[in-house]
Amino acid sequence: MTPEQLSAAIVDVLTTLSDQGAITLPDGVPASVTVERPRQKGHGDYATNVALQLAKKARTNPRALAELVQERLGAVDGVADVEIAGPGFLNISVSAGAQGAVAAQVVVAGETYGASDAFAGERINLEFVSANPTGPIHIGGVRWAAVGDALGRIFTMTGAEVTREYYFNDHGSQIDRFSGSLLAAAKGEPAPEDGYGGQYIHDIAARVLEVRPDALQAPDPQEAFRVVGVDLMFAEIKQSLRDFGVDFDVFFHEDELHKSGAVERAVARLRELGTVYEQDGAVWLATERFGDDKDRVVIKSDGQGAYLSGDLAYYLDKRERGFDRCLIMLGADHHGYVGRMMAMCAAFGDAPGTNLEILIGQMVNLVREGQPLRMSKRAGTVVTIDDLVGAIGVDAARYALARYSSDSNIDLDLDLWSRADSDNPVYYVQYAHARISSILRNAADLGFAGPGSVPEDFDPALLSHEKEGELLRALAEFPRVVASAAELREPHRVARYLEDTAGVYHRFYDNCRVLPMGDEEPNDLHRARLVLVAATRTVLANGLRLLGVSAPERM
Repeated sequence: MTPEQLSAAIVDVLTTLSDQGAITLPDGVPASVTVERPRQKGHGDYATNVALQLAKKARTNPRALAELVQERLGAVDGVADVEIAGPGFLNISVSAGAQGAVAAQVVVAGETYGASDAFAGERINLEFVSANPTGPIHIGGVRWAAVGDALGRIFTMTGAEVTREYYFNDHGSQIDRFSGSLLAAAKGEPAPEDGYGGQYIHDIAARVLEVRPDALQAPDPQEAFRVVGVDLMFAEIKQSLRDFGVDFDVFFHEDELHKSGAVERAVARLRELGTVYEQDGAVWLATERFGDDKDRVVIKSDGQGAYLSGDLAYYLDKRERGFDRCLIMLGADHHGYVGRMMAMCAAFGDAPGTNLEILIGQMVNLVREGQPLRMSKRAGTVVTIDDLVGAIGVDAARYALARYSSDSNIDLDLDLWSRADSDNPVYYVQYAHARISSILRNAADLGFAGPGSVPEDFDPALLSHEKEGELLRALAEFPRVVASAAELREPHRVARYLEDTAGVYHRFYDNCRVLPMGDEEPNDLHRARLVLVAATRTVLANGLRLLGVSAPERM
């Protein structure tokens, strides 16, 4: 019995009480009830405070309502005992058979275990990384690559239709500085004062000359280096992301917004809505009306679009493409930008926080031998995606960056994350998966059923050991963890769950022998425990896949 099944059983009890007139709920019976793992042993397998939540609405006291629920819930198949604690908490114990059945449910569900329809029918545009094509992806962008891709996988598992999008900033002054830096490098001159440095500039300048040997003799040499150099840089960025296991569905070019008339269409829409006005020869968006600290210029007095104009056009374009939610992931240096973006959303008549969400990611610091690592040999000024992958590998890098809440700073110890021992969190989880895979291979050699099937004689009630119960309850939590990670936009919840579950598995293995020893004949308990072990492997593999991390069968 999973928490979701127990919640449904409590809802059924409340519905029966309501239909029989035993209780009156003016707002109706809730669609679901919160069921949690109790903090202390001896308080049952699960607990709920539903009686405390509903007593006032039902015009009774919590304990009286708890007694009504207790009587009927105790008769539900699979519920072993219901106790009332304190002012009206319900502590629920599940029978070994009902609890053990979770193992079979996981094995049968396979890769779909943990899926739900929490976001079914929603179209989500997930924009992340979107680094300027003026250099390799730095460590902050790498964090969003790991977190953004994981969040996309989690949304998909909860029923959403997800489009991963990269906003390609190929319009503006930063591109001019980049192309000027390439031209200077090709001429053997120092980079411009506001230009870009690093070995990569010299590498790309040399490659531009391979593609366009006449670039220095072109009528506009800087334009020649811009056209070819930006393409080369962006191709490199795309390859680094692919090597990191991140693929985008859409690469949206900022330049297209200005060439296609999208900015003019956005301004026209806002005029219709009465949220723009003209003053001092410029067009202004009345963002202060929607919570911003001041109104913002959209079209400057010289007729050129201000920076916000591109944001307006891009947001409207996403909504016209049919996306219900537009999520944008930005670095900590963009924190002050959130207010105007939300005001922009409201100016279009949309709901800030629903149609538009902005997630802010904090800084990442790399540490080696106790000292901060601040500079790349190739990029010169920043640590890049290739530096991180070269130091600890793709799996460790993705797991490490997705393991922490995105609104907290991270200090990544490269020595720790490259270590092949249990102190390394990703190794600890992957090792549990590999250890289980070894057990299942040995079981197959002994003639047991394969890991993807449940034997007909599987008896879930045999899984009655305390450590078996702990592991079963951990596995039952996985769907709720995935749903919570999607709802809160927090993939790190999956990583922390995996580590906890791997620990529960190791404790189970140390106390419960899975395979027969010596000449011992295989028995029903061995078979039942093998189903539990196979279910654990399924959950670990599913969780690692959500983070974009491999689940090795041998280590």
